Amino acid sequence: MMESKKPPDGGWGWVIVIASFFTQFLCYGSPIAVGVLYLEWLDIFHEGKGKTAWVGSLANGVGLILSPICSLCVESFGARPVAIFSGFMVAGGLMISAYAPNLYFLFFSYGTAVGFGCGLLYTAAVTITCQYFDKRRGLALGLISTGSSVGLFIYAALQRELLELYGLDGCLLIVGAVALNILPCGILMRPLGSSTSPPPEKAPVESVSAQYSIYNEKEKTLEENVSILEKGYSEEKFVRPLTIRASKQESPLHEKESATVQTKETDVYKKKAVEQKYFCKQLAKRKWQLCQSYWSETVILFKNKVFSALFIAILLYDIGGFPPLLLMEDVARSANVREEEFIVPLVSIIGIMTAVGKILLGALADVKFINTVYLYSATLVLISLALCAIPFAKSYVSLAILSGIIGFFSGNWSIFPYVTTKTVGIEKLTHAYGILMFFAGAGNSLGPPIVGWFYDWTQSYDIAFYFSGFCVLLGGLILLLAAIPWGNMCHKDSTKPAPKPYVYRAASQA
Repeated sequence: MMESKKPPDGGWGWVIVIASFFTQFLCYGSPIAVGVLYLEWLDIFHEGKGKTAWVGSLANGVGLILSPICSLCVESFGARPVAIFSGFMVAGGLMISAYAPNLYFLFFSYGTAVGFGCGLLYTAAVTITCQYFDKRRGLALGLISTGSSVGLFIYAALQRELLELYGLDGCLLIVGAVALNILPCGILMRPLGSSTSPPPEKAPVESVSAQYSIYNEKEKTLEENVSILEKGYSEEKFVRPLTIRASKQESPLHEKESATVQTKETDVYKKKAVEQKYFCKQLAKRKWQLCQSYWSETVILFKNKVFSALFIAILLYDIGGFPPLLLMEDVARSANVREEEFIVPLVSIIGIMTAVGKILLGALADVKFINTVYLYSATLVLISLALCAIPFAKSYVSLAILSGIIGFFSGNWSIFPYVTTKTVGIEKLTHAYGILMFFAGAGNSLGPPIVGWFYDWTQSYDIAFYFSGFCVLLGGLILLLAAIPWGNMCHKDSTKPAPKPYVYRAASQA
């Protein structure tokens, strides 16, 4: 078994960071900046805001919901093949969406295909970056995660310009063609240590079945299995004769040789059939054992109270914190903000401030005396306050300020893998991160439709954003309370030495 190589914290790792940055830029640019396309779909299909919001929410949520599958793919095939395959999925999904006749087609093409491709690519980028970095992991993750934020900033303006020049169909075709640049970026994701380690030798055929002989169950012997297959072979040889019958004029010696050859072929056939059956049986048992091991490890993870609070926090945060990214442009239109006042799209402000937040928060995560769990909880509380202030913003300037605040603290996405690693350890990062991303995807998928339904119900976004702020605040407080070491405090108090009682003595006895 090959030993894991120590993370170099540099070298080719910086090439990995650059490649991962551009993969996030190219794959997440359009789905995160989908708020620009959201207005076009509302005008073209004439559906409700809640129903139309499903397109963008699926594109950002499906990949996260399927994170356990994405993690399994990266573990099985490696980061490089998965990144290349996901590039085809993202580009193909964007191009096919140009020919969507209705919203239901977009649910599949833009929502599912593009979303799943983004999930595969994100998991591959995070996994290989964590393998190359240890001491500078927070900075590296912060840099690659800024790719999606920079993509949001550029794609929001780019898609708006393409819509004016080429329409919705031409915009999606051009964006899909640009996404094909993910392929060369994925090729650069070289596995750690692949250049120095020799290729693994192929195991001989005779010893393959022995690799799976790790069970205590009693297996049938080879002779017993041969006797079981004798009947099947005798029936098969009439359908597929092994040799052509000799003519009646053949000599007895030739007939004897033919019979000997036929007997040997029969024995070889029986032995190979038994070995194949035995190997398939052991392989099935091995897969079942791996499945049981996966679920047992999952149960162990949820026994960690900080991890359990973390999954609740990420679920509530994505339910409440993601809708502004998709609906902020429509919020401004509902507040009667004129288009002439839009110096910079609100989505672009969120994107550029998210990039700044990811870099600064990622750098803070590397400071020794800063607790990353407390830092993440603080960002959630501040985001919740900004969300509750959105109903009071009635001008472009006020909406732009709130968009910047939400965008900056949404940069906590860069420290989330860091928080997960500190909570469960690097050995369980892929498993735990896949579970957490599943709940994050569920929140991304449910948040915008819920906010849209609130608007369809009340014809106002006020109640919707009060609800969003409450969800984010609740998640931050739950995580903060779970992270505080209450037990250690009580233990420290109980271990303090008891004060010595003062004994009064008379002066004459002194």
